[in-house]
Amino acid sequence: MRDIGVGIIGTGFMGKAHAFAYRAVSGIFPVARRPVLRMVADNNRDAGHATHKQLGFEKVTTDWTELVRDPGIEIVSITTPNVVHREMALAAIAQGKHVHCEKPIAPSAEDARAMMEAAEARGVKTQVGYNYIKNPLLVLARDMIAAGELGEITGFRGIHAEDYMADPEVPYGWRVDPSGGGGAVADLGSHIVGMARFLLGPIASLAADLETIVKSRPVAPGASERREVKVDDIARLTVRFARGCGGHIEANWVATGRNMDLGFQLHGTKGSLAFSQANFNELLFYKAGGAKGRKGFQKIEAGPEHYPYGLFCVAPGHQLGFNDLKTIEVADFLDAIEGGTPKGPDFREAWEIQKVIDTAIRASRERRWLDIA
Repeated sequence: MRDIGVGIIGTGFMGKAHAFAYRAVSGIFPVARRPVLRMVADNNRDAGHATHKQLGFEKVTTDWTELVRDPGIEIVSITTPNVVHREMALAAIAQGKHVHCEKPIAPSAEDARAMMEAAEARGVKTQVGYNYIKNPLLVLARDMIAAGELGEITGFRGIHAEDYMADPEVPYGWRVDPSGGGGAVADLGSHIVGMARFLLGPIASLAADLETIVKSRPVAPGASERREVKVDDIARLTVRFARGCGGHIEANWVATGRNMDLGFQLHGTKGSLAFSQANFNELLFYKAGGAKGRKGFQKIEAGPEHYPYGLFCVAPGHQLGFNDLKTIEVADFLDAIEGGTPKGPDFREAWEIQKVIDTAIRASRERRWLDIA
């Protein structure tokens, strides 16, 4: 097995998740090339050196441009705030590197399109970190929809709600800086929009109501000076899919008491599906037409029958975890690099998701229904 060099920019939660996945993937999947952690970059010297030591990177730098220029690196993982994704991705693409970028891909669809076009013109492979849709049970859900098991789809309700911004004393930072695009609609909304597209295909048009709950935040932890917040805390979208059905999508990062409320209910003429990320090894399926007194949802538990669950565990009901989904994401990316069928989401799909986010921001501002550009 040949090696493939990986460089990761950023050492926060997501940077470490990428590192875990690249270290694990060749021991789980039959990949053609074994990822090697060549270099980690972080502008915080102490954080970079701590990650370098803990996770076994060969080199560490405070200059991300050094990483993208390194000839021993073929994959660049970008796990920084999205306001700098475009600059980093374009630099890596110019060096002929494959790029693994976290979501949202960029602050705007214009930036996302520039990244997509550069990657496609250079012929490099791209991957965007929508790892929740790598869940084998969501692949099953999409297959059931495509096979007609639910009949004609009549409606979709999706939500991604958490409470990490609910405290008004959480200081002003990059998440609420409008230079990075939207607020909750981008940070959380991109996940549920991507999941909706994964299951049902393109969103054709929408109306939106974006609301700012916390009007100002301290400029620093414990500071008395505050700064006005100009991005949304809650986004409520009414959507129409290209396939003809309608739906509702909510993104909310001030949902008190919610650590991870990502999920959907999907209805069709022959049945329904329900899913929650809090129990993401379970998919609920309702089949219409059952006998009276026997109607109800069937719980489908993840198991070896749902590829690639069996590569992680031979027994059903023992459950995958968050980092396992990230490892599946990396396995798909490596397969695409080696010439396999791309499973994405790549920069093109991330651009499509970002167009929905941009349209929602505009629709809320203009108070009207809009087609996706």
